[in-house]
Amino acid sequence: MKTVVTGAAGMIGANLVHGLNAIGIDDVIAVDDLTDGPKYRNLLGAQISDYFDRREFYARFTRGEFGHVDAVLHQGACSDTMEHDGRFMLDTNYRCSKDLLDACQAQGTRLLYASSAATYGGSASFREEPAFEQPLTVYGYSKLLFDNVVRRMLPRATVQVAGFRYFNVYGPREQHKGRMASVAFHHFNQYRETGKVKLFGEYGGYAPGQQSRDFVFVGDVVAVNLWFLQHPESSGIFNLGTGRAQPFNDMAVAVVNSARALAGQGALSLAELVAQASIEYIDFPAALVGKYQCMTQADLTRLRASGCDVPFADVATGVRRYVDWLAKTG
Repeated sequence: MKTVVTGAAGMIGANLVHGLNAIGIDDVIAVDDLTDGPKYRNLLGAQISDYFDRREFYARFTRGEFGHVDAVLHQGACSDTMEHDGRFMLDTNYRCSKDLLDACQAQGTRLLYASSAATYGGSASFREEPAFEQPLTVYGYSKLLFDNVVRRMLPRATVQVAGFRYFNVYGPREQHKGRMASVAFHHFNQYRETGKVKLFGEYGGYAPGQQSRDFVFVGDVVAVNLWFLQHPESSGIFNLGTGRAQPFNDMAVAVVNSARALAGQGALSLAELVAQASIEYIDFPAALVGKYQCMTQADLTRLRASGCDVPFADVATGVRRYVDWLAKTG
């Protein structure tokens, strides 16, 4: 099977490349922008058949220069939710994806692509329906715009098109993302450097640290993508989270206790960690007021109805795997 992974040196893209290799697929064309050179490390040990810079790949793919490609796993995007340049965001996340979709349909190539839970924005419900789609940022809007194009073309699609609305993904190979890395990554580094983890205080009717997210381990995200790759009859737009919202307090406790376990220390409760100042609450940032989702929780009805039965790790389990990986890789 010949596959393309765009955003291949990014967090999810790189894990997908390694995941494809694990099931015996090594004819993988990797596409990315390595202006940030150290991202190459995410692909160390992976088997790929070729690499192309994103600036040349899309036009060449549209012209059919790669022969028959079975599937494109499209992860390439600007994922900075605080990017306010709408022209750049729509060109990168919408227009590029739309052109790729058209080329895939013309060439009989399946398309599995990354959408985002940011399409829901201020909604209190997270079902894949227009009534609940209220993006708070131009990033979320760029993803929704492409989802709507997919919705309109699905009835006449000639090959599989599946979009995944990723919730809060964390796990290996995200070190290059800077401030956009997961809270698990930032918590681990805060605790390693200062001996404490900082969380937002009270906001939006939630007590300190009780704002919640559907945190999903990147290994489970890969497993869902691979399930759909192996089930070409399944198309649509699907939430990809655990279906279980957990507070940031849970994440902080999991990170600190995983780090303590590596040091041969026992686990402590949230109250004990707060009492000894290993967890500290700070004022909610003014820059995020009105732009912040206080709770996300994927509705998995549509995903499960597709037949996808991939299990999802809870925060304690996923974070323990991630912290072990971080400790081993430095």
